[in-house]
Amino acid sequence: MKYDLSILIPARNEMFLKNTVEDILAHKEGKTEIIVVLDGAPADPPLEPHPDVTVLFHPAARGQRAATNEAASLAQGKYVAKVDAHCSFDQGFDVKLMSVMHDDWTIVPMMRNLHVFDWVCPAGHRRYQGPQGPCEECGQPTTRDVLWHAKKSPKSYSYCFDDSPHFQYFEEFEKRKEFKGDLTETMSLQGSFFMATRKKFFELGLCDEAFGSWGSQGIEVAVKTWLSGGKVMCYHKTWYAHLFRTQGKDFSFPYENPHSGAVKAQEHARKLFFDNKWPGQVHPLSWLLERFWPVPGWSQANFNIQRSWPIQTAAKKASKGVLYYTHGVGDPLILSTVRTQLIKGIKEKHIIAVSHDPIGFGARNIVYPRNPQDGWLDLFMRILIGLEASEANVIFFAEHDVLYHPSHFDFIPPKRDVFYYNTNVWKLRVEDGHALYVNDCKQLSGLCAWRELLLQHYRERVHRVRNHGFTRANGFEPGTRNIAHGGFDNYSCEEYRSAAPNIDIRHGYNATQNRWSKDQFRNQKYTDGWTEAEGWKIPGWDFVPRFTDNVNTVR
Repeated sequence: MKYDLSILIPARNEMFLKNTVEDILAHKEGKTEIIVVLDGAPADPPLEPHPDVTVLFHPAARGQRAATNEAASLAQGKYVAKVDAHCSFDQGFDVKLMSVMHDDWTIVPMMRNLHVFDWVCPAGHRRYQGPQGPCEECGQPTTRDVLWHAKKSPKSYSYCFDDSPHFQYFEEFEKRKEFKGDLTETMSLQGSFFMATRKKFFELGLCDEAFGSWGSQGIEVAVKTWLSGGKVMCYHKTWYAHLFRTQGKDFSFPYENPHSGAVKAQEHARKLFFDNKWPGQVHPLSWLLERFWPVPGWSQANFNIQRSWPIQTAAKKASKGVLYYTHGVGDPLILSTVRTQLIKGIKEKHIIAVSHDPIGFGARNIVYPRNPQDGWLDLFMRILIGLEASEANVIFFAEHDVLYHPSHFDFIPPKRDVFYYNTNVWKLRVEDGHALYVNDCKQLSGLCAWRELLLQHYRERVHRVRNHGFTRANGFEPGTRNIAHGGFDNYSCEEYRSAAPNIDIRHGYNATQNRWSKDQFRNQKYTDGWTEAEGWKIPGWDFVPRFTDNVNTVR
């Protein structure tokens, strides 16, 4: 059976796990599975077998986050929901949440408190759930009477965190004009339940084990969702009820040292989010504070400090784009084959194409008429025009006579001030299928960098060439020459290697010289790794087109 939602339950010494699982089974209405990880202790009472329930058991505890991640790795659903092992649910809660869900959201239902049991003595005196012990009224022994009842109040819709950071209920937000309708934003989460797509769960690392086994779960999930460009929402038309551990002893946290673990998680959250060091963020933490300001537990002074704190990591969320530039001269079959292959690696909507004549390719095709008198300035202008038009923040260069393997586009530049070249390239002689590989192959066609850096370089390059002309001493590849050696800036370059190579097609219209023997290289260091292949065979490619076959057979 294919599931739409996978519910993940990490459990250790959870006396109400069986009640929770049975409650989910009774109230789910969609294609929903349950994955339970018994972390260091068997279920007591044991769980009844069910086709929609998977149970894993680890004799030694690994931690709540590790158990959640393991459950998520087995999940079959598009969506995953982490749930504490002491919760009850509204009828049809699963289909209700999925009906309003967006792929970049994390969502929760409205939260109630779960009244699980009372202690009852033979005389009928009742004591609200807590540690075991004799009746406080008559001193007789008591037994647990399980009620499993969702209390009508309080109802919680909105959460935040203070500058420690500590979890807080955000009741003030519920009085604002922004708090209206059945779907409302929440700054943070309580942590006992959250739902996201399985893809986002892993992409954002919503259960990062660096936080420790337990603590700051709601802050971690909410902040990562918000700062990566998503939203955290509460849906009022469904609910779950959570049992709070408030009185200790036999009714307390099942892992050791919960306080020290919580402190460790808070410290990690502070260093990661307050210092804007989380690699997945596109917004600083101050952006989130401003969205919900004023926030309980935050002074204006601390908010102002946070507003002055920039994003520290270079790894802002990378939106990838391709700049495809062509002068349109060459075998039409080669040009069309390259474009067909290109969109196997990245969607056409992410491609900006700059050409001398209309080609009907890319999300946008910019026509820049060729002026033969421009020489190399023509190439640099095409590149600059494409960079200016792109809205992506990471750009891959793509030339009209290179077959790009899909793995070429898996790369994200780790540094914002470095140019990167994919040096996993084979040159293919189109006449006979002879192929050549060398180690050092930094080519403009393999360039990838952050757009801001590329814009800075090509604005300066175009300005200098237009006013002073171009010589080969200036070089073609950014980052390979500094200003002292004819370059246009002092930024450096580094190499990366895709899982499979790109294929540089060598034909009669290449801008650079073809060299097929070592003696054609003045500097023999450029022959390191010399490897040849015949018969249109290149490692990593199942099929290399000979440009006489139908282009649709390229794969």
